[in-house]
Amino acid sequence: MQIANLKISSDSKARAGTLVSDHGKIPTPVFMPVGTAGSVKALAPRDLTEAQAAIILGNTYHLLLRPGTQIIEAAGGLHNFMSWKGAMLTDSGGYQVFSLSELNRISEEGVTFQSPLDGSRYQLTPETSIDIQRSLGADIIMAFDECTPHPVSEEGARDSMDRTHRWEKRSVDHFRKGSSRYDHDQHLFGIVQGSIYPELRRQSAARITAMEFDGYAIGGLSVGESKDDMYTITDVVTDELPVDQPRYLMGVGKPEDLVTAVGLGVDMFDCVLPTRNARHGVLYTWKGQLSVKAGREKERFEPVDENCSCYCCQNFDRAYLRHLLHAGEILGMQLASIHNTHFYQELMRRMRKRILEDKFKQFQFEFFQNYRLDQDE
Repeated sequence: MQIANLKISSDSKARAGTLVSDHGKIPTPVFMPVGTAGSVKALAPRDLTEAQAAIILGNTYHLLLRPGTQIIEAAGGLHNFMSWKGAMLTDSGGYQVFSLSELNRISEEGVTFQSPLDGSRYQLTPETSIDIQRSLGADIIMAFDECTPHPVSEEGARDSMDRTHRWEKRSVDHFRKGSSRYDHDQHLFGIVQGSIYPELRRQSAARITAMEFDGYAIGGLSVGESKDDMYTITDVVTDELPVDQPRYLMGVGKPEDLVTAVGLGVDMFDCVLPTRNARHGVLYTWKGQLSVKAGREKERFEPVDENCSCYCCQNFDRAYLRHLLHAGEILGMQLASIHNTHFYQELMRRMRKRILEDKFKQFQFEFFQNYRLDQDE
């Protein structure tokens, strides 16, 4: 899966291009809203379309447990099931299995885990993960990997990385034996591991790229390491990946992370933060983070962000939004989620525009000059 019309900034590693899927073109850099259980929480597909989201993410683990692949297959795939006409990526399920470590058992074959819903047992292997993602029908699917925990020793990281390499080889072999169950192509991405150890990351990138995946992800970050480590490892890995294929930094992140990582050569991102924080009244603006539930917002009859064109900011003020969230009204969570989703998509559009103008470093400078990190307005 090549990036068409690739433009690389002359003063950074920032890139802008286009991914072509059977469900539409995906301008990069791109942020993917997370639809864990076949829905981006509090948002309808119409809201995502209005925010100009080109691709969203679905979660293999949660969809396997509920409603199950048989129902989704009977519906004609996840696109049809949730009435989403854009592109979609599904993860392998590995991260959720490993994050629930008390419920699983890891072996060379794969992972046996217990459902937190009803206690039933499942086995997830490289082959079954691919089969499940074939059933879901996402445009981009992920190889099965082990998400290395943090902190971890270099020896522990190497053992985990080696298991990932063996599992990803099985993933790609199984993927190539089959075909899409629907009328669109599917593309398989490999995942680079190696924790915070640069040499392990270089080794992993070499092994994974030799398998000739359709794109490449950087996994095992945003799991507790420092920001400096996350950025250092991202910088190391992007230097090792093919220039003309997409790079995906998994599970990242805050607006400042996106702006930094785009400058390090990343094309794709996903994170639950914009919608999760929205439901708790934490909103993003071009001046920084805003807690709209705070008492000082009680009589502020102005939009969340005066420079925002989203439905929330164009029609409602902070005082009303604060009231809705304190009252537990669903509309408050919906409006806040609309705003944060729009902000993230607009952030990606502005970065893309400045890359194409070859002014990305100027954009970075202006963004960090105006955006107060982790502080409320």
